[in-house]
Amino acid sequence: MHFDILVPLEIKDKEVIYNYGKQYLQEKNQYGQPISSQECKFCHVEQATAAIEKSIMEKGYYIIEMQGCE
Repeated sequence: MHFDILVPLEIKDKEVIYNYGKQYLQEKNQYGQPISSQECKFCHVEQATAAIEKSIMEKGYYIIEMQGCE
């Protein structure tokens, strides 16, 4: 699975961010898969949509599903 985890700029702790990814994987019944940032790179900037802002306010993060996230 390939997905991006969006968090507010204030969150810098990798463990916190990885835990958000683990929560997402659990929601997808994929808990236990390894999470890494090996392929992570700064690739774009855009204005957050209302849905993204709502998710960040409610959960602390937003997931952008990229590949294999059915």
